[in-house]
Amino acid sequence: MENRKNFFHLHLISDSTGETLMSAGRAASVQFRDAQPVEHLYPLIRSRKQLLAVLEAIDTEPGIVLYTLVDTELAALVDERCREIGVPAANVLEPVMNVFQLYLGTPSRRRVSAQHLMNADYFARIEALNFAMDHDDGQMPEDYDEADVIILGVSRTSKTPTSIYLANRGIKTANIPIVPGVPLPEAVFAASRPLIVGLVATTDRISQVREHRELGTVNGYDHMHYTDRAAISEELKYARSLCARNNWPVIDVTRRSIEETAAAIVALRPKLR
Repeated sequence: MENRKNFFHLHLISDSTGETLMSAGRAASVQFRDAQPVEHLYPLIRSRKQLLAVLEAIDTEPGIVLYTLVDTELAALVDERCREIGVPAANVLEPVMNVFQLYLGTPSRRRVSAQHLMNADYFARIEALNFAMDHDDGQMPEDYDEADVIILGVSRTSKTPTSIYLANRGIKTANIPIVPGVPLPEAVFAASRPLIVGLVATTDRISQVREHRELGTVNGYDHMHYTDRAAISEELKYARSLCARNNWPVIDVTRRSIEETAAAIVALRPKLR
């Protein structure tokens, strides 16, 4: 039986991918430590028939309803049915749209998925994602000078997810592992275009993350050395000294989310240009 003190249903209804709703829902949910959301995402809801099926599901498992529906009739239907069911519902974009309309003095066009139109920004993100995947974990060093950002760090400092997050913002990012005794590619030192930044964390944090990493059977893998705190401390010392010698900024990711790390990197870019 569900413990209502610890869990609640969070229904997310979108006429697009639902990314905006998930971000908003999770940003709000984390402010309530004693309540864990059970997310139900309903993307691409664009007809009354689709919406009625969703509302039936909400009636079965009541909870908070967040939605982004530009069709005013569908939005009104959500509000009406949620009042009947007795659950709260909020149109996440409507207050923001109202502010824009009041300030700009013109109504919105209310186009579904307008933020996903295939414009120049869209193609820039796709190019950046391809670049990040091609240059993950030290691959293709010959192209490093084409990057906007190069991320360096010892294993388990979130280099890859940070690279992907930046790529989603159209920032071409390469990431390279720092391993004591293994020199960085010469292309890193020769690159003049990208911002080069090092990621570090506390010894305890990296050891903890490495303990939970599932590696399978990798030739030459030494679990004891990989998670040994003394060895990790030496890795971090080497990484910091390497960055200091080359005047590369360092970001401690111990208590940062991927989004916060990426924001810190973005903030550094104009300062170093």
